[in-house]
Amino acid sequence: MNKTVIIQASSKSLGNTYKVVNYLNNNESFNFIDLKTKEIGVFEYDFSNSDDDFISLIEEIVSKYNTLVFTTPVYWYSMSATLKTFFDRLSDLLHYKKDLGRQLRGKNMAMISNSGANDLRDGFEMPFIESAKYLGMNYLGSTHAWFTEDGNEIHPDAKVKINEFRKLLTQ
Repeated sequence: MNKTVIIQASSKSLGNTYKVVNYLNNNESFNFIDLKTKEIGVFEYDFSNSDDDFISLIEEIVSKYNTLVFTTPVYWYSMSATLKTFFDRLSDLLHYKKDLGRQLRGKNMAMISNSGANDLRDGFEMPFIESAKYLGMNYLGSTHAWFTEDGNEIHPDAKVKINEFRKLLTQ
């Protein structure tokens, strides 16, 4: 198994994050999951959200994919709330579904963020690095994409970075 999945976590399924995903996946070699299409509740200590989409989704992810690429817009200097909720739900794998959580060990994680400008702040990547480390995953790295002044196109310099990032994922 050497498959890669792009996990999009944006409040807008067809927004700028999707444009970045489409550019990254221009040869359609990666599979795609849009978290906005899933019903994933917040982490609850009593596991009361166990009947939502999270457990079945993570079962699919661990059984099919070796590399997980998280894509998120930058909202208020941080990952999207959609992605934060997904990361919080990884706690289910530490408390209630430990065998499932252990299956993340040795898998790869990467991240691509995007915003209107080339203005990503230091520290944005830290939750990804530390989560991968905690889960026993290999963190491959990240890149940041931004858009032209009119907001319609990925900036040419960002495209260069995405192209380099794609190479990292396909090694």
